[in-house]
Amino acid sequence: MADKIKKISVLFSGRGSNLEKLIERFHEKSFAGTETRVFPITNRPEANGINVAREHGIESIVIDHRKFKSREEFDRELVKVLKNINPDLVVMAGFMRIVTPIFTSNIDAINLHPSLLPLFKGANAIEESFKSGMKVGGVTVHRVDATLDGGKILAQECVKIEPCDTLESFTRKIREKEHYLLPKTVMELLGLKE
Repeated sequence: MADKIKKISVLFSGRGSNLEKLIERFHEKSFAGTETRVFPITNRPEANGINVAREHGIESIVIDHRKFKSREEFDRELVKVLKNINPDLVVMAGFMRIVTPIFTSNIDAINLHPSLLPLFKGANAIEESFKSGMKVGGVTVHRVDATLDGGKILAQECVKIEPCDTLESFTRKIREKEHYLLPKTVMELLGLKE
């Protein structure tokens, strides 16, 4: 039996590839006497990540953002759900919502972003990075604050943009780097040891 349990809430909106990596790495795993559990939350009832979590025996919490009149109302409900879970870490992994101060003043969270911040903020970061003429793109894990993709940078990794790369091949390389960097950063932030 583990001495203590660390809870990781993962917020997602889409395919759930990073959610899957976090579940595989942390759900019901033990690290030197500390057990970890993953609690998936999505704003989209049709998100594929729900199926990904279900394949691992986990039911996601669905808070459909379309049922709320404002971002603030949605964030109020999200904060309530998170406070009920009381996670040790909140991870945004493909969570396609701009959060309000209602969220940021109540919840400490980290976000995974597919560019070398502070470059290429927002939803089209991979394409903008690829078309920028730069020789590298990359992945950033940062703290979430009231600014768009503007919180303190915790970890970054570069991804080379080769002359033969297409947007599709570059995107695959970005995803691979995300799948490495996010679990590594979560380990460090939770102070977990193998």
